[in-house]
Amino acid sequence: MDPDVAFAVWSGERAQRVEGVLERLLAPAAGARELHEAMRYAVLGGGKRVRALLAYASGELCDAEPDAVDAVAASVELIHAYSLVHDDLPCMDDDVLRRGNPTCHVAFGEATALLAGDALQSLAFEALARGARASVAQAALLAHAAGASGMAGGQAIDLASAGKRLDLAELEQMHALKTGALIRAAVHLGAECGRALTRGETGALERYAVATGLAFQVIDDILDVEGTTQSLGKTAGKDVRQGKPTYVSLKGLEAARRRVEALRGEARDALSPFGARARRLLEVSDWISQRRH
Repeated sequence: MDPDVAFAVWSGERAQRVEGVLERLLAPAAGARELHEAMRYAVLGGGKRVRALLAYASGELCDAEPDAVDAVAASVELIHAYSLVHDDLPCMDDDVLRRGNPTCHVAFGEATALLAGDALQSLAFEALARGARASVAQAALLAHAAGASGMAGGQAIDLASAGKRLDLAELEQMHALKTGALIRAAVHLGAECGRALTRGETGALERYAVATGLAFQVIDDILDVEGTTQSLGKTAGKDVRQGKPTYVSLKGLEAARRRVEALRGEARDALSPFGARARRLLEVSDWISQRRH
């Protein structure tokens, strides 16, 4: 794509592209009709597609064509969607609104929602395995990010921490697992679709991904306080009511805003060795740091 194309156009085209990939992966299938409808409901027609955008941007950094990145972009979105379905269940965060619509278990029942999440996780690895640059290493990276040492482990810490006060290191470690692990995976998976990176370049990309993932979650903590249910498409103020530790509850709003700006600077500094090739990754991290929903 022409490097002069504005970020809004680029991101819109990439979001539309991954939506098409997901639509094909979730094409109507024979049998288990309600389950399939619940899977489509949980994935299609909503969401910011942040993880897919990071995969495409990282792919561009490494000279990968979009069709080489499609499978990994779809796979991280499927893992994210499955996590949201499960996180919203009554046994987890017990929420009734997601992306402005009733949550999956409200629309289809708890049992079907649970199975939909399971099936979306399986579909993520199927999509990855059939991708243009499929490898065992990619599958291992995604599995690690989604498992007990990543997203699932972070959710377990989050649930166990309700009503408790974590220190800053503990809070950021929870965020690094629950939110950051899949964001880091998206960045690295996208990069692996293109030219090989040196060890130093891989380290720089990791520093970018860590800073961007934490910024995303701190912004979420801010928006839980400042946003509305209508603007967020999910229940505002839920973390406060459930007594969950957040960056805002620990450090306050102003400190949280300063932390986002510091993380934005860290992300930018990490990408400095790449020069202009990192433009899209920089734009994604800027967008994440400034988002209002």
